[in-house]
Formats: sequence, C-alpha cells, structure tokens
Amino acid sequence: MELNNYIEHTLLKQDATEENLLKLYEEAKQYKFFGVCVNGRNTKHAKDYLKDTHIKTVTVVGFPLGACTSSTKAFEAKEAIENGADEIDMVINVQALKDKDYSYVKKDIETVKKVCPNNILKVIIETDLLSQEEIVKACEIIKESKADFAKTSTGFVKNGIGAKIEDIKLMAETLKGSSVKIKASGGIKTKEQAVALINAGANRLGTSSGVSIIREY
Repeated sequence: MELNNYIEHTLLKQDATEENLLKLYEEAKQYKFFGVCVNGRNTKHAKDYLKDTHIKTVTVVGFPLGACTSSTKAFEAKEAIENGADEIDMVINVQALKDKDYSYVKKDIETVKKVCPNNILKVIIETDLLSQEEIVKACEIIKESKADFAKTSTGFVKNGIGAKIEDIKLMAETLKGSSVKIKASGGIKTKEQAVALINAGANRLGTSSGVSIIREY
C-alpha cells in the first residue's frame, strides 16, 4: 500500500501563518502526498507553489459549519477553482439534514456541483453530529446529487472524534455500487488508524499528521 498516495496534507487552522503553509507544501513535496487541503484565501498560494508537481490543491467551502447559503458556497467554489483549486470539499447543511429537509440538502450540493462540473466535489457530512440513520441518508443524497466523495468530518466539532471505522464501513455499504468514494478526515494521527480506515473503505485521508504517519509507516 502506497500510503502517501491517499493523504491530503491538511492545514485549516485560523492562525496558520505563511511559514506554516510553506512547511506544509514542502512536506507534501518531500513525502509525495496526493494533495494539500487549505482554506480559500490560500488556494492560489498553494497552487502557485506546487505548480510543477503532481500534488493537488484542495479547497474547503462553507467551512466549517456548512450553514451559509448555497449561493455563497457556490461562489466560494467558483472563486477557488479560478484560483487553481483542483478539488472542492464543501460542508453539508447539517441543520437541513436533521430537519429532514432532504430536498434542500440535495439542492445545496447540486448548486455547488454545477459550478465545478470538471472538478472533484467532496461533501463533508460531519459524522460526529449524525446518527447512523442520518449518515446513511446523507450518503444517499450525495449519490443522487452526483458529487464525487462523501467525507466524514471537518475536524472542528468540539470534543468530536472524527473519522471512525464503523462510520466508514456504514458509508461504504451505503455507497456500494455507486461511483461515490469516501474521504476519511478528522483525528487521524497514527499509521494504524490510517491503514484501518483504508481497509474499511476510505479512498482518501485528510490529516494534518501525514508526516508522522508516513514516518511510522
């Protein structure tokens, strides 16, 4: 298993400095990670720095709450792509899902997908806030919405666990037979966790601990 090919090296902290970002990019190059995941303001910065590499630039949208309007998320996504984003990770509207307003959740995703038809769209469902039934429903809506990935977590839920093996298995079972893949994210800190999540069905890993995981691996 080429573990580095699964990892999106992530830095989404509010207080991240340019020095921190440059370190992220250099580590991504050194360890040949699949991509880097950054906030919108840093999209062009990342793309320019990594322009002569295979490393993808991934930008988050509606982050971390997912509570802004669909048009706001779409604007963020469009601007990120114009600034060089290869992939978009949007946050689902958790309130709408919990209110069983499934048409809103679907339209929210479709609105963003419409502005990035040629870019990978991942949908963060925030598993720490959902029941098993809600996780299943979220994945079903993602399939219907023609998004490319279901993603577990933002990593910003207070006292949240993040990516859990049982959630990945449930998501994989729900998405079985579809083209939708799974990104495990949140709380991934060890080689054992990383390998177990992949074996459970994850196709990508979002983590800020990629370097220590690869060194351990």
